[in-house]
Amino acid sequence: MSGDRAPFMKKTACQLYLISPLDVSGDFPARLQRAIEAGKGIVTAFQFRVKGLDQHEAAALAEPLQTICEKHEVAFIVNDDVALAKRLNADGVHLGQGDGDPREAREELGREAQIGVTCHGSRHLALEAGEAGADYVAFGAFYPSKTKETEHQAELSLIEWWHQMVELPSVAIGGITPENCAPLIAAGADFLAVCSAVWSGDEVKAVQAFAEQIAPE
Repeated sequence: MSGDRAPFMKKTACQLYLISPLDVSGDFPARLQRAIEAGKGIVTAFQFRVKGLDQHEAAALAEPLQTICEKHEVAFIVNDDVALAKRLNADGVHLGQGDGDPREAREELGREAQIGVTCHGSRHLALEAGEAGADYVAFGAFYPSKTKETEHQAELSLIEWWHQMVELPSVAIGGITPENCAPLIAAGADFLAVCSAVWSGDEVKAVQAFAEQIAPE
C-alpha cells in the first residue's frame, strides 16, 4: 500500500470487521466493494483469509481487494501469515494462538502495523496479548459458526468485563448475524467480525442490516 496505513480504530460505538470467504476469486472484489460502500463508516476492517495457497497466488488474489480497502480507508488485515502481510505491506496481521508471537510480528511488520490476536474465551490470553503489544483481541465463538468448527465458546460477560476494565479494542466473532448481534453491541464489543452472514447472500442487504443494529437512526 502507498501512503499511511488505514487506521484500525473506533469511529462509532461498534464497527464491522469483514472476514473474507476462503474463495475470493471471480466477482468477489466487486462484492467487497459493494459491501464496504453499503457500510460506509461502519465497515472499517477487512481480513484476507485464504488457505492452502502459495504466497504468489495469495498475493495476486489480495491485490484488487487491498486496492479497494485502501480506496475506502478500510484496514486490510492478513490472517495468520506474517510473511504475506509483510510482502503485501498490509495494514496488519491477525494471529491465532498457534500463529506466532505479537512481539515477533511487530518486529517484522513495524510499529504502525495493526496486530490482532485470537483469545477464544480467555481473559488470561487476552491480557497476555495486550502485554505483548497486540492492538486488539478477538473473543469467540459467541454463536455456532458456519465458517469454521466451533472449538471454543465465549460468554457475553467476557465482552462486558473487557469493555469496563481494558481500553484495548475487542472483536467479537463466531456466528454473528444481524438478528443476534444486539447483545454484543450492548455489552461493548468494539468490532463484530462477520463472514457467512454477509457473503452467503446479498452482501449489501446484510451490511445494511448490521448497520441498522449498530447505528439505528
